[in-house]
Amino acid sequence: MWQAISHQLSDVLGKPFKITEKEPLEGGDINECYCIGDDNDRFFLKLNDRDLLMIFETEAESLRILNEADCIQVPQFLHLGTSRDKSFLVLNYLPTKVLDNDAAYTLGQELARLHSWGEQAEYGFDLDNYIGLTPQPNKWRRRWCRFFAEQRIAWQLQICQEKGIDLGNIDTITSRVIDILMHHQPKPSLLHGDLWHGNTAVTVTGPIIFDPASYWGDRECDIAMTELFGGFPQTFYDGYQSVWPLDEGYQERKELYNLYHVLNHCNLFGGSYISQAEHSIKKLGLLK
Repeated sequence: MWQAISHQLSDVLGKPFKITEKEPLEGGDINECYCIGDDNDRFFLKLNDRDLLMIFETEAESLRILNEADCIQVPQFLHLGTSRDKSFLVLNYLPTKVLDNDAAYTLGQELARLHSWGEQAEYGFDLDNYIGLTPQPNKWRRRWCRFFAEQRIAWQLQICQEKGIDLGNIDTITSRVIDILMHHQPKPSLLHGDLWHGNTAVTVTGPIIFDPASYWGDRECDIAMTELFGGFPQTFYDGYQSVWPLDEGYQERKELYNLYHVLNHCNLFGGSYISQAEHSIKKLGLLK
């Protein structure tokens, strides 16, 4: 495997690259992650089973469009490949630290600029991708209420049901989500899509975001997720508000948007996330 990676990177770089350094890095629950290098260059490597190549392909597309927006620093794509039994994604390597208050403020400003970038008439993405290991459908829709209700909440509920997790009648919940968002038709914004604090850091060149699950949607979805798993420094929200203040009603929509990620954690991990989802569905009044 390592020899295959070396050979492929040599072709991409146009010069010999023989791995002499491979340092394991923390990479979450899904992939093996390494810093690899020879005597001259170092790269970030994500590694998984060969049949999960599609996850890396869709991540590379999210990184491509985020790089095109050029509003926030994201990893630079170098190579996507396979060996006999593994798939891998190679990105540039940058040492990182946890966001401090100043970097968080800058990140908030940059995220607001990302959300205002581009002109897109519909909600969705040019391809379906993944949120963690869960497929994420992104078929284009003109109405935000239908996109979010059908391709986010109903989709996750269906997966839950297939796994034996019954959280209520899917049609009833979906209809109620449509009702709640019926009159909310925000500008489609390019989203990171999985913006919890573990997918952010600061480098010597400023804040960076990574592991995206991008699509065009309501910017509030990104902001809501920042409040779900541990939260961001207050300066992040101050920075965001200084560029593009949030709309009235965000606080009411926040828990509904985060239900999507809670449901995804139900499907990935089960356990306490099931009761958390049940509580949110009841609190939001999604069942009669």
